[in-house]
Amino acid sequence: MKHRKLSIVLFILFIIANTTIIAQTTPFNIYIEPLNIPNLGGIQSYAYGQHNGKWLIVGGRLDGLHQRQPFASFLASGNNNQIIVVDPVAMQKWSVSNSSLPVALREQLSSTNMEFHQEGNYLYCVGGYGYSATAADHITYPNLVAIDVPAVINAVVNGTGFTSFFRQIADPLFAVSGGHLSKINSTYYLVGGQNFIGRYNPMGPTHGPGFFQEYTNAIRKFDISDNGTTITINHHAPIVDTVNLHRRDYNVTNQILPDGSEGITAFSGVFQYGIDLPYLNCVNIDSTSYVVNNAFSQYYNHYHCAVVPIYAEAKNEMHTLFFGGIAQYYDSLGILVQDNNVPFVKTIARVTRDGSGLMSEYKLPIEMPAFLGAGSEFIPIESNPRFENGVFKQDSLLADTTLLGYIYGGISSNDPNIFFINTGAQSIATSQIFKVYHVKNSTQGIHDLNEQSVGTLKMLVYPNPNDGNFTIKYQLVKNSDVKIKLVDLKGRILEEKTIRNQEIGEHLFEKEMEELKFGGVYFLTIETSYESASQKLVLTP
Repeated sequence: MKHRKLSIVLFILFIIANTTIIAQTTPFNIYIEPLNIPNLGGIQSYAYGQHNGKWLIVGGRLDGLHQRQPFASFLASGNNNQIIVVDPVAMQKWSVSNSSLPVALREQLSSTNMEFHQEGNYLYCVGGYGYSATAADHITYPNLVAIDVPAVINAVVNGTGFTSFFRQIADPLFAVSGGHLSKINSTYYLVGGQNFIGRYNPMGPTHGPGFFQEYTNAIRKFDISDNGTTITINHHAPIVDTVNLHRRDYNVTNQILPDGSEGITAFSGVFQYGIDLPYLNCVNIDSTSYVVNNAFSQYYNHYHCAVVPIYAEAKNEMHTLFFGGIAQYYDSLGILVQDNNVPFVKTIARVTRDGSGLMSEYKLPIEMPAFLGAGSEFIPIESNPRFENGVFKQDSLLADTTLLGYIYGGISSNDPNIFFINTGAQSIATSQIFKVYHVKNSTQGIHDLNEQSVGTLKMLVYPNPNDGNFTIKYQLVKNSDVKIKLVDLKGRILEEKTIRNQEIGEHLFEKEMEELKFGGVYFLTIETSYESASQKLVLTP
């Protein structure tokens, strides 16, 4: 994570339909149940494969949030140098050192934030960042590793040799960390990420030891031909977009698109150009192209966390669930709070795409029990009904309650904002596991629509609460007259102003209202020729 330059906290409450909370009938509900395996150990930002209910864990880190100081950040002592096998049903764990592997393999498989995908028996791991004794520096590894998952699991459990079950090839296009490796049909998609070489330094590449950082700004596409001995890569022309694909350390997950075909969506990501804050839009990817969805904004769950994709075929609804992590926004008693320090959050949220392609965001009535989720993974139960790309078939989940899978690991923080005070003691890599259940016919627990996620005005009022001095920010997608109206709780209009023929783009309106009553509650409304939005304004002494 880079240096956070801003520290504004904004409080926003959406007041629509007589100030009631907007919600929809929930398509299903989710609950989580903790599971603890003795002596498992904590890990975050790892890669996994699975076979016959057992998990294979490689890479990742054994410590919590990285420190800001270059000399203390991403220390080799925090590398995961073990090959770990977990059986969540038998509640057993086996591990063995990776020291018997060739040096090049051992170093890459001790790195963090590798991209990975399991195809049949083989787990393919790409890139990853960490300290290389060979290079005498922190590097992003320019390699792909193929792991025979069933063979390695059996070897670790039975204490036999496993080196022959790992293969590695070099390719500079695989020098990527913090992106995602997915697959559409027979083609692999390496989405986003960066090539980072050197010591992390939040002050930038020209300070201290310095570093090299290059975002891919791309969707790199390739085919893998693997006969079990030889791996051959056939690269396709990449899709490059230096503005919209400048993303890393985020959530990318497989989807079923409105036409029923396989796709991928890249949600949020960091960092925007010119400001160290997450993107709020998403990128929808199909087998031939991509579309940036600026009509949708995701306010919760911005960094990489456990994600569950579920598709309801009869309704043509694609649901994606996000569990905790790190975000610029969180909900506090119905108030959407913006914190530009981008804190750890507890939010569990759902993004739903309907049959017309409209996407919207909902906050679930449950949350993570602590500041958990960042760098965790969701590991599905293989026997559940899923599409070829791993998306759950909701219509085929026939039981009232179905165990979908497990969330394992990630960072556990003792406070939302620890980045600037982090000495390594404020967070850990957690060993916590959560069972994730899908409840089909639940009538309890409303999923609250984040109205801001679907509105084009993207109205913000800040600071709020305030002392009568505040700023309204909004965006126009069409040229329009804009009416700004302030009313009190009794509906009396206190001020009304019309701005004629404002142009497309972002606008700021600053206001000073000294005559307003401190401790009072008011409502601000913006009306255009095509849309309106309202928010509560609170004055404090």
